[in-house]
Amino acid sequence: MLTRRSFVKTSALLSAGLLAAPSLLAYDKKYIGLQLYTVRDAMAANPAAALAKVAQVGFNSVEGATYTGDEKFYGMDAKAFNQVLKQNDLVMLSSHYRLGEEQTNGKDTMGTMLHDWDKAVDDAAEVGLKYMVCAYLSDPERGNLDHYKKLADDFNKAGERCKKAGIQFCYHNHDFEFKQQDGKYPYETLLTNTDKDLVKMEMDLYWVTKAKQDPIKLINENPGRFPLFHVKDMDKTPAASFTEVGNGIIDFKTIFKHADKAGMKYFFVEQDKTPGDPFNSISQSFNYIKKTLV
Repeated sequence: MLTRRSFVKTSALLSAGLLAAPSLLAYDKKYIGLQLYTVRDAMAANPAAALAKVAQVGFNSVEGATYTGDEKFYGMDAKAFNQVLKQNDLVMLSSHYRLGEEQTNGKDTMGTMLHDWDKAVDDAAEVGLKYMVCAYLSDPERGNLDHYKKLADDFNKAGERCKKAGIQFCYHNHDFEFKQQDGKYPYETLLTNTDKDLVKMEMDLYWVTKAKQDPIKLINENPGRFPLFHVKDMDKTPAASFTEVGNGIIDFKTIFKHADKAGMKYFFVEQDKTPGDPFNSISQSFNYIKKTLV
């Protein structure tokens, strides 16, 4: 018979066990994701065939890199693209979008945070996205710290709309956010001026390292703000370029020990440039991750 005393004792032991083994609370290790920008040429040529190859490598989740502009997922509407994903036993957990301050050929860029965001969110929900991510800020969209404060307001509004659809909004960093202005990093301005629940961060481990920042320090200072990681390695040459995961200098093993504190739920392999066939590179990265990190 389970008495109140034994229940309390059992609960205490379980709690102690979870504290002793924080990995039990961490990310879902069944998902190994790929940012599709890595295989962008193949996706442009034949998205169905490219996704089949991605699945053959072993990836079971992906992050999109198109929608802004044509408001399509690799040339397909949300319903059609979702069918292609299902045919390959893939899920798209996240996708990248643009802010939309910058125009395209003199016209507003649709499917962005500032233009037709409602449709973007509705289509994202149709595909089953859990995250919508601001991928990048062009040079004209950056500006001074006051402009970054305005961007924070834009992100909060975008995040509020995402929340209504059950989606989390995030911002993906590069290295320019860590170039100081008036003694502050723009990234710090974005962190402090956005609602921590409406706007979270996708930490690109390569670009954080490129900016000479410490990913673990960022995690410790902003616990729970990083539900997504870009797992991207930096080679050992003076150029500090991209390389397959496990071939470079980034200590993924140590960083992943802080996944729970980061709030990390999913991660995506990305390699902006590959020395040859990108499918060879992502296979190397997948095998390292499968053997070493999950």
